[in-house]
Amino acid sequence: MSDLLGLNAVAAREALDKKAISAIELATAYLGAAEATAGLNNYVALTADHALAMAAESDKRIAAGAAGLLEGLPIGVKDLFCTKGISSTACSNILKGFVPPYESTVTANLWAAGGVMLGKLNCDEFAMGSGNETSAFGPAVNPWQGKDKVDLVPGGSSGGSASAVAARSALLATGTDTGGSIRQPAAFCGVVGLKPTYGRCSRWGIVAFASSLDQAGPFTRTVADNALMMTAMASHDAKDSTSTQTPLQDLIGAVGDGVKGMKIGVPKEYVMDGMDSEVVTLWEQGQAWLRDAGAELIDVSLPHTKYALPAYYIIAPAEASSNLARYDGVRYGMRVDAETLDGMYEATRAAGFGEEVQRRIMIGTYVLSAGYYDAYYLKAQKVRRLIKGDFDAAFQTVDALLTPATPSAAFPVGRKIDDPVTNFLNDVFTVPANLAGLPGISVPGGVTSDGLPLGLQVLGRPFDEASLYRVARVLEQAAGFTMTPERMAGGAA
Repeated sequence: MSDLLGLNAVAAREALDKKAISAIELATAYLGAAEATAGLNNYVALTADHALAMAAESDKRIAAGAAGLLEGLPIGVKDLFCTKGISSTACSNILKGFVPPYESTVTANLWAAGGVMLGKLNCDEFAMGSGNETSAFGPAVNPWQGKDKVDLVPGGSSGGSASAVAARSALLATGTDTGGSIRQPAAFCGVVGLKPTYGRCSRWGIVAFASSLDQAGPFTRTVADNALMMTAMASHDAKDSTSTQTPLQDLIGAVGDGVKGMKIGVPKEYVMDGMDSEVVTLWEQGQAWLRDAGAELIDVSLPHTKYALPAYYIIAPAEASSNLARYDGVRYGMRVDAETLDGMYEATRAAGFGEEVQRRIMIGTYVLSAGYYDAYYLKAQKVRRLIKGDFDAAFQTVDALLTPATPSAAFPVGRKIDDPVTNFLNDVFTVPANLAGLPGISVPGGVTSDGLPLGLQVLGRPFDEASLYRVARVLEQAAGFTMTPERMAGGAA
């Protein structure tokens, strides 16, 4: 089994095409790996029979010479994606038991490309959290432990996805990123995570958190794997009014193009109080790697960066309060009966939503209320425009930006969950890209003195994911990140 789990996605596709392995063998290995690492709680549902049936169909297509881009590759799906006939709950009590009669566009694209669904992955409830600790199924756990051997968060909200890929209980995984929910978990778990440009992947069939910020993206072990999966995920979708018709670049071909002649910006505002010194050291090392590879490093300024986090935590809760109004106990999901209709609404939402979701709904409702809309929500949108303007100006002179992915390595489960403001600060380097609609990728760059992974973030122009992959691949090669976590299938401690 460990030999199969050692193959990355590109290598697994080659082995499948050569018939050195079968899709059923690969799916069986990953289902076994998911069971072996069940203590990480990164899956909320394994769909073994479904996976084996899909794998059998993949083997038939491979034999017939009709293999798709992801043919036979096992994929875990964040529980925010609706999957036809399979429970999709957004890891919330209010949606427990909900089985959608339709498939999200992103997952439909993956299955059309031959992907094999392993199951649904844990996440923060309605994607609201930075540590995967708000899930109704309990926290997902990072397979990395560090020197003290305590359970660490895998990051959030897509913590189950990052944990599963790092633990080799999924070869590939989907995530969503509203304020860093792909890039931050990828950094914490030592894997590659891409947030595409807003509109690049359809949001149709993804449970909404903040509609102007949400974007789906891939988790993988390598940059080449990421480009492969992203190529299958992206599409224009008439069912999503924010979906782009901008053609997708040759992402797979871009991976090996290098950075010679590229101009890489280093924003001075990303040096912040409270950053771990090892994060700063890695950032400086990343700059040196790119310079050695032929890129020109240029200092740039993004002056409104310090306002990004407060603006985000006005805009995102405001949109959440609107989106989550639909969960009222009438149409689907949980219902708590009461004597009056209003009483039923109140009882259902109080019982169905967790504390963090309730907090954000209340914040969002407040900033949208009469008398406060102009003072908070409208002002935050103006700040958002200024932040986008900063990036637009920077990209007049540089091709991409290099920043840290997170201000620290992963922290212990439970340490920050009762301090929401401190928890919010985990997103300080990732939120600006969501506000500006830009693509961003996190690549593992090294480990701390405690042996925990740290990530580097690359940000790019809208719809220029190809440049991100060029830079990310150079960083990946220079870093030579080959360390694996303590709790990993096929060699787990």
